[in-house]
Amino acid sequence: MSFLIGDAYAQSSGGLGGGFDILILILPMLAIMYFLVIRPQQKRQREHKNLVESLGRGDRIVTQGGLLGTVAKVYDDGHLDVEFEDGTKLQFVKESVASVVEKKSKPKAANDKADAKK
Repeated sequence: MSFLIGDAYAQSSGGLGGGFDILILILPMLAIMYFLVIRPQQKRQREHKNLVESLGRGDRIVTQGGLLGTVAKVYDDGHLDVEFEDGTKLQFVKESVASVVEKKSKPKAANDKADAKK
């Protein structure tokens, strides 16, 4: 049966062309991964960072644990006080805020002036 297969094909080891062919397949797959996975994830991270930075007193928030409350006070060291319907106050790390349900606060500079008067 070996007489049906050409000697050149039977003894070929792939050579340099095989590595180049794989490279041609890998580069488009990396580009697809970048545009479908990495870029959208970076965009979500940027949006969450902006959301956390814009938190202010009076905002209604949902935490990643599913708790719904109102921001009572925002601290500079990365945490905030959240007040719930029954009057309970808990401290959370700012990054644990999943979303803002209702934006009540003024711009950050206005909040600082209002807090300074109290």
